[in-house]
Amino acid sequence: MKLNNILWSLTLRSLILWLLASAASADNYLSQEAFLSQTFGEQQAAAKTLWLKPEHKNAASKLLGHPYSGLRVRYWQAGATSAWIMEEIGKERPITIGVVVVDDTIQSVSVLAFLESRGWEVRYPFFTDQFSGARLDETQQLSSHIDGITGATLSVRAVTNVARLALYLAEQTGVSHNQAASKP
Repeated sequence: MKLNNILWSLTLRSLILWLLASAASADNYLSQEAFLSQTFGEQQAAAKTLWLKPEHKNAASKLLGHPYSGLRVRYWQAGATSAWIMEEIGKERPITIGVVVVDDTIQSVSVLAFLESRGWEVRYPFFTDQFSGARLDETQQLSSHIDGITGATLSVRAVTNVARLALYLAEQTGVSHNQAASKP
């Protein structure tokens, strides 16, 4: 009887430790408000919606490597700068990613929230800084090579695909530096 109680106690403690470790891996690094404040500062950014036509959804599905189910994408814009906040599944759970696009070029990428148990290294500047200056080439690939992270392949892929999607969607809004400069 005592052995059963000891085994039950050890099993229960192990379960509690596993749950605590799982909860600890779910991190919010940057709120939406903080991301937008970092992006636009004191400048007023307008919240906008891009309604996705069938050709947009098809392109999004190709960029992400799986069907895109959304009908619209919300973004923020001030002049030629647009900010996109999107979620993509790493292995099993969502990663919330913010991408800032200026003149069809990535200015910055930030990981706002990460719920996976592995691959969290994608949130650090040594990884996200690689995206600065990247554009989409004619084959819809990034113009810059993005180095992977051992053990974080799916997280790297998720961030890279969202960066590509943000560039594509920014192109679809039709805003360029010249257009923004000509507005009063």
